[in-house]
Amino acid sequence: MLNRFTATLLLLLATMFWGFAFVAQKNAMEHMEPLTFIGARYFLGGLLILPLAWREYQRRGLVLSLRQWGLLAFLSLNFFLGSYLQQYGLIIATVTNSGFLTGLYVFFVPFILLVVFRTAPHPIVWLCAPLAFAGLFLLNGGRFDAMNSGDVYVMTSAVFWAMHVLMLGYLARNTGLPVFVSCVSFLAAGLVAELGSFTFEAPNLDAIAAGWVEILYAGIFSTAIAFTLQAVGQVHVPPANAAIILSGEALFAALGGAVMLGERLPGIGYLGAGLIFLAIVMVETVPALGRGRAKTGAV
Repeated sequence: MLNRFTATLLLLLATMFWGFAFVAQKNAMEHMEPLTFIGARYFLGGLLILPLAWREYQRRGLVLSLRQWGLLAFLSLNFFLGSYLQQYGLIIATVTNSGFLTGLYVFFVPFILLVVFRTAPHPIVWLCAPLAFAGLFLLNGGRFDAMNSGDVYVMTSAVFWAMHVLMLGYLARNTGLPVFVSCVSFLAAGLVAELGSFTFEAPNLDAIAAGWVEILYAGIFSTAIAFTLQAVGQVHVPPANAAIILSGEALFAALGGAVMLGERLPGIGYLGAGLIFLAIVMVETVPALGRGRAKTGAV
């Protein structure tokens, strides 16, 4: 049984794999179209964890209800839409911009929780979410004037990523099957993407072979490992808190863009990185301190 601290570390590890994956995703667009890449990475990721998912399902001995399957289908739909819009935007958007704009879900998650699900997050979230957003803004150079149409697609994807965070956390806890839930969403999104690629694109083996390194990284590390770590971590971390922790993805996207693509972080971006780090630390330490005081009877 994981504790909260270990779950937080798993989420942070996932952000590292995702952040660096922006480079692979960007480079892959030189060889193939978005749906082809998404289908390949998610099928690979799903097949890799399929044995673990099946073992978890058998061990749990739980038959999912029709409602749970419906929610799993809704999760998979949001997963696909978030992935496609982000990947399509990366044809034009920079890696650094994409990491920043994807991180907008730090705002969307607590508001969806409050307005749609009538669940108020811990009060510290209302301080840390704007703090993380400010950090993301500064990480991007403190301006919006460099935005293009690709950025708009990536920004829209953040809405679906927010729903993904909410639904994944709920289903992982509700079913007790985080690996199984992840596997089904990978394979479902991969199937939709492959069907779309044969309908709207022209996939071919030469293009896939040319981008095999990007597919392997995205399929193994960013999908099979990172999204599964997210599912396991979110069993123990509330969704609004998890969204703030996962905003650290932008830090690794900026680092990957700088090292591998020559994209440079502006001077003010280092302040932004510090604010994101501060938000991540606060959103986990403040509630923990509150729980500790409650246990000891301190005022």
